[in-house]
Order: sequence, then structure tokens, then C-alpha cells
Amino acid sequence: MFEGALTAMVTPFDKGGKVDEEGLRENVRFQIKSGIHGLVPVGTTGECATLSYEEHNRVVEVVVDAAKGKVPVLAGTGSNSTWEAIMLTKHAKEVGADGALLVVPYYIKPTQAGLYQHYKRIAEEIDIPQVIYNIPSRTSVNMLPETMAKLANVKNIVGVKEASGDLKQIARVIELVGKEFSVISGDDSLTLEIMKLGGVGVISVISNLVPDRVVKMVDSFRSGDVETAKGINDKLAPLFKALFIETNPGPAKMAMNWMGMAAGGLRLPLVELEPENQEKLRKVLVDMGLVK
Repeated sequence: MFEGALTAMVTPFDKGGKVDEEGLRENVRFQIKSGIHGLVPVGTTGECATLSYEEHNRVVEVVVDAAKGKVPVLAGTGSNSTWEAIMLTKHAKEVGADGALLVVPYYIKPTQAGLYQHYKRIAEEIDIPQVIYNIPSRTSVNMLPETMAKLANVKNIVGVKEASGDLKQIARVIELVGKEFSVISGDDSLTLEIMKLGGVGVISVISNLVPDRVVKMVDSFRSGDVETAKGINDKLAPLFKALFIETNPGPAKMAMNWMGMAAGGLRLPLVELEPENQEKLRKVLVDMGLVK
């Protein structure tokens, strides 16, 4: 269910700083029209950490409603609090999300045993497909391959978004978890390398801007046309770098605004890009023909 090219969606805000629901619907329609394989609202790129519970839940509701079952919706429902993750995951199931993306608990720094019990408890509480999100650069905790392998045997846990950046670790995860467990790239720049190891796709930031190109890259690789996939990857490489010139989703939102898409501003403590980084980002977008 969760494979191919999925977009880690931004949460657009209006000029007053509220969630722009119509803009969000427009973005969903654009993604589906562009052939995207799935949508991932309220993850890191969706600024989940600065949304209220009400806003978080509403974004999931809007995306599910706008998608109309045309593509699966994998809703971000993770937290460093197990009860909070359960609450958000229950809501996602109730409103029709196809699955839940659950980030490794941050700040608290649980042990591997704690990580196992956290995910096991959520999986036992809510009967919905669940994908683990391993991103130690943000959480300060790395889920080890052996822990991942244990969780792969727990009912309802169906995959992992791997953003550790460690290809040796990711290869070990793929070796241990079995073919029924999906390993998805959480890093645009490593998508092809992870797919070469046996990964099944990407949860992408850059596909907010160019979903058709990311879809073609992933589809080409999966159909055996590695040369075409590599060509697209090489052309997208400057964008991979530019969209992380400052903290995500700052660059992505600025680029979307310049392209006339719904994005709006950022929630504090994130702020607008520094002027020199704006210039660097714009140059990449101009060179790629995305803005004039």
C-alpha cells in the first residue's frame, strides 16, 4: 500500500497564520493530478510540532476528504508521548486515513526496549497499518535494525520511513525485516541508493514542487529503467540540496510560494530564509525552469 512516490505535504497557512484549508485541498488535487502514489500530511514537513491537536486532526480530515480514496493517505500521528500518539492515531483511523506514520519518540531518548514497547502498544491499541519513522538527526535516538526486525513481526506495523542516512544500517534493516515489510526512503537524495538495496520508494519533500518528476524517477527504477531514473535523479540533485539549505520546510514553502502554490509562512520558531539563502534557492529554481 505504501510504496512508490509519496509526498510529505506542507501545511499551508493563510495571511493570518491559520491553516489554509482550501489551499491544502488545491495541493492535494495537484498531487493527484500529477500522478503521486500517496500523501503524507502532518509529518515534519507539515510542521506537526507547532500545530494544535485540533489543527493536526483537521489537516488529516481535509486531506482524506480531498483525496477521495484516489491515493492512500498516510497520516503523521507520532509523538514522544505514547498516549498522545495513540490519541492521534485513533483519530486518523476514525476519519478514514489508510495508515499512520509514527516518528521515533524525540527528546525523551528511550532505550531500544522502550522503543519496542512504544510501538507495540500503539499497534495493539489501533488496528490500522503503521509505518515507523526513523530520523535520528531530529529525535536523538536511532532505532537499530534488530529492534526494527522485532517490530516487523508485530501486527499492524508494516514498514519504516528510513531517514538515518546510514546506507549500511538501511541494508541491514532490509536484510532482517523480510519482503512483506516496506522500507521507504525518507531522504530524497538517497532514494535511488535505498531502492537499489531493496527499498520500495520515497516519502518526498521535493515532490511538493515536482511530483511528476519524482513519480517518473521512482516508476522508471521499479520498471527496470535504471538509466532514466538516474538521469532524473541527477537533474533533481540541485533541488535536493536547495530544499535543505535551511531547516525543512522553510525552503520548500518559499519555493512553493514563488511558484504560485499554497504554502504561506512558517510557524515560530521557524522563520523566513536568510537573504543569501533565498538567492541560492531562487537560482536553483530558475535553472530548473520552475520560476522566472
